[in-house]
Amino acid sequence: MHAVLVNADNALVWSEVPDPIRKDGEILVDIHAAALNRADLMQRAGNYPPPPGWPEWMGLEVAGVVRAAPAGSRWRPGDKVCALLGGGGYAEQVVLPADMALPVPEGLSMAEAAAIPEAFATSYLNLCLEGGMKAGDAVFIQAGASGLGMAAIQLAKHVGAKVVTTVGSDDKAEFVRGLGADVVINHRQQDVAAVLAEHPVDIALDCVCGPGFGPCLANMAQGGRWIVIATLGGELCEINLRTFFRKGLKLIGSTLRSRTSAMKAEILQSMEKLLWPAFSAGTVKAVIHRTLPIAQAEAAHAILQNRENVGKVVLTVGDN
Repeated sequence: MHAVLVNADNALVWSEVPDPIRKDGEILVDIHAAALNRADLMQRAGNYPPPPGWPEWMGLEVAGVVRAAPAGSRWRPGDKVCALLGGGGYAEQVVLPADMALPVPEGLSMAEAAAIPEAFATSYLNLCLEGGMKAGDAVFIQAGASGLGMAAIQLAKHVGAKVVTTVGSDDKAEFVRGLGADVVINHRQQDVAAVLAEHPVDIALDCVCGPGFGPCLANMAQGGRWIVIATLGGELCEINLRTFFRKGLKLIGSTLRSRTSAMKAEILQSMEKLLWPAFSAGTVKAVIHRTLPIAQAEAAHAILQNRENVGKVVLTVGDN
């Protein structure tokens, strides 16, 4: 089969690789679409290696058709599935634990289904499990127009929470309001911490951090939970610890990729119960910025690198 490899010049090359070998408890999937994530850029740069046992090439979420499955499993050859991976999605085929796949929601395309697992599982893990989100909570979501942001906003609104989010342009502000965001902060024009002082939040999902983190944390509601999943704005900041402990705040570091396959499967199954009816009804959507053939993976990466996307970028495989 073929997969996208990173060559010595750091270019993406559609290359021949060994066919995957299915083990007990795994399914073999013919990939039709693979969605991009910023983690792919980190992996390409050599800073985010895949967990042991997963292919070396990038790709954390796919949709496709089951080619082979273990006897007695949920899946049969021909089933349409979307899946969360530890890596290996930029390819023609992948093997994965059977319980890390979910059915393609009724009415969705392969590209839309591929855009679901990573962003929505990350949102569900952090907002619902780590943050304990419930109806009536106020939730702060950084980078609301990103693939993760659009998933987190929709999940929060589906549960009945108020959403405060950041964007970097007026066009993106309009986009996230369409997803249901209640308070939209243009971080290029507004002081994020000052807005949070007016709208204290119970939970924050933060992929930015950096120097502005401390003042924002200080403006949380009593007992707030601030969940850090990345540090795109910088790794260092200053925190007022007096405010931190007087408010009873919780600072939580979290990644989805480092979780065990069994834990990921539990997250996916819980997420399916909560969100799959909403996907099929169209009340929660996988938002696609652009779809490109996998041979144009270089151009797809450039879209993420330049922060041009509003929603997910998806690669299609073969004639699908």
